[in-house]
Amino acid sequence: MNPPPATLTEPSTATMHPLEPLLGTEMQQAAEIVRRETGIGKTARFVFISLKEPAKDVIRSWTPDTVVPRVAHVVFRNIADKTTREAVVNLTEDTLLSHEVKEGVQAQVTMEEMTLVEEAIKANPEWQAAVKLRGIEDTELCMIDPWPSSYLGPEDHPSVRRIVRGLTWVRDQEGGHGYAKPVDGIISIVDMDTMEVVEVQDHGVIPLPPMSGNYVNELGHGDENNVTRVWAERQDVKPIEITQPEGPSFTLDGHHVKWQKWDFRIGFTMREGIVLHRIGYEDGDPADPTLRPILHRISLAEMYIPYADPSPTQEFKNVFDMGELGVGWLANPLELGCDCLGDITYIDGVCHDQDGEPVVIKNAICMHEEDYGVGWKHTDFRNGEVEVRRLRRLVVSSIATVGNYEYGFFWHLYTDGTIEFEAKLSGILSTAAYDPAKGDPEYGAKLAPGLYGAHHQHFFNVRIDPEIDGVNNSVVEVESYAPPMGPENPMGNTFKVRNTVLDTELAGERTVDPYSGRFWKIQSSDKTNFVGEPTAYKIEPGATAFPLQNPNGMFAPRGGFNTKTVWVTPYQEDERYPAGDYPYQHPGGQGIPEWTKANRPTADTDVVVWYTFCAHHIVRPEDWPVMPVHHIGFKLKPSGFFDGNPSLDMPRGKSAHSGHCEHH
Repeated sequence: MNPPPATLTEPSTATMHPLEPLLGTEMQQAAEIVRRETGIGKTARFVFISLKEPAKDVIRSWTPDTVVPRVAHVVFRNIADKTTREAVVNLTEDTLLSHEVKEGVQAQVTMEEMTLVEEAIKANPEWQAAVKLRGIEDTELCMIDPWPSSYLGPEDHPSVRRIVRGLTWVRDQEGGHGYAKPVDGIISIVDMDTMEVVEVQDHGVIPLPPMSGNYVNELGHGDENNVTRVWAERQDVKPIEITQPEGPSFTLDGHHVKWQKWDFRIGFTMREGIVLHRIGYEDGDPADPTLRPILHRISLAEMYIPYADPSPTQEFKNVFDMGELGVGWLANPLELGCDCLGDITYIDGVCHDQDGEPVVIKNAICMHEEDYGVGWKHTDFRNGEVEVRRLRRLVVSSIATVGNYEYGFFWHLYTDGTIEFEAKLSGILSTAAYDPAKGDPEYGAKLAPGLYGAHHQHFFNVRIDPEIDGVNNSVVEVESYAPPMGPENPMGNTFKVRNTVLDTELAGERTVDPYSGRFWKIQSSDKTNFVGEPTAYKIEPGATAFPLQNPNGMFAPRGGFNTKTVWVTPYQEDERYPAGDYPYQHPGGQGIPEWTKANRPTADTDVVVWYTFCAHHIVRPEDWPVMPVHHIGFKLKPSGFFDGNPSLDMPRGKSAHSGHCEHH
């Protein structure tokens, strides 16, 4: 029987590591300092209050006896003068360090704003008339999704107004599947500073799709003839129990984790969600191991989802889920047996509301171990001797609900030295209606009569701040190529490897190439392995796709980072987000494409690597009425970092028959 799941308790500030996430009381204090010192008062809407991480050298040299001031970075909207502002406060000294207006940008949307937008639209007479025109009498069954406005022209520029575009759906009953019935053609534009509906656009009536689409059996699933049917749950699914009678193999002290030679810290922000800090690996003499640094910091830095449909209610959809909303404060409270299975340790996510008051998401992060099959094996066929070891991984995960979609974010650390990021996409498609009498939808796939899902792409960008055996690193592109037929390649089967150092930012703008098996190594500038090569980790690409937006189109500049698989930049503290700090309503050109124009040197220095990958979503009928999980991600694998297989020392497994896993 497993012990009950553990939940992290808040550490004492007296012993706090400088990378510990902000406590709820610290967020509250930061908001109080801003109000008091700026005189803004209650017209401030606090968007993100987060730890301002200390300088790298401060973190590296920290000891429990070191006093490091707790400093918070604050993003807020002052609705009195319609400005977006930033402040930095010293929590230790209870002082305001800086305060500035950020001209020409819009802050991210808060939960309270989303709620107020729906209320404002439902109370609007023009919206009510448009809905009733479509035969909907009970507007309480309607639901409004406030979509980030995108940028459709100068009137949408962030310096002009702060708006959101609301789209409407209707449920067939209380609790029913609202996305099955888009109330298409209606766009409600709301000024979020005043919460006024400034325009209701009606682009024409499209019939409501007839099927209910309910995926909860108790609600019934109506067909095109409005016949309600239910289904029987499977009765042949036998229980799976995962037990660790002696408890997990990891230890957790505050947010500091030690597991199977891995050593790292878990962070959490309202914008990024999970952040992993100071990832290292204990190597060398087991009695006196050396903790070798691998990564200073890694996080999912942005998600960008452009849709491919030019219809009025779809064309503006190109959303930055992190830069316009934030996935940390959208994290789910996870439940044992549902979201997580096994011997689970939970960590709460500490957030705040727009007044700066603490909001705790219970069990926002799940951490557990998994058996992951055979790690390595060999059978000597001459004498029948077998050696086999199991592979194990540590999983640190969270799940966020972003409107209609669910995103799972999974960080895996393996006993063979691999680091993996995996995104799991589920939830509900963003649907639209079509009139079957006028033909099939051109820019999406049919899901049910009168209902379709538009083609779209999900771009993920992971910011990798490496520290491979030290601060100074270089990024090397590794390609395989075949010499021409001749003395060097007489049989036509030869291929060689070419290594190219990406020594400037422009040289570091790279894309995947399956024809050459291209990958990238992040290598130490100072340390070599026992065969004389630089110690390194490689980026092993997974599935991906390229943007299909026309580069001269309206939206392409907004997500310019998605044109390359890899970008390499020199470390700068204020370069954190690939589409810029404030993509909301911005016409584009911010972030990585802007920074790299300087073409700064990137060899043998403190570098940052930005890895982009894409889930190319051509909708399937099987994605409806709720989408089975789609997996996508990439790996960081040791490539000369170790002097051999680092999992040779994994213990032998236990055979169910002979008591051991080797055979003579």
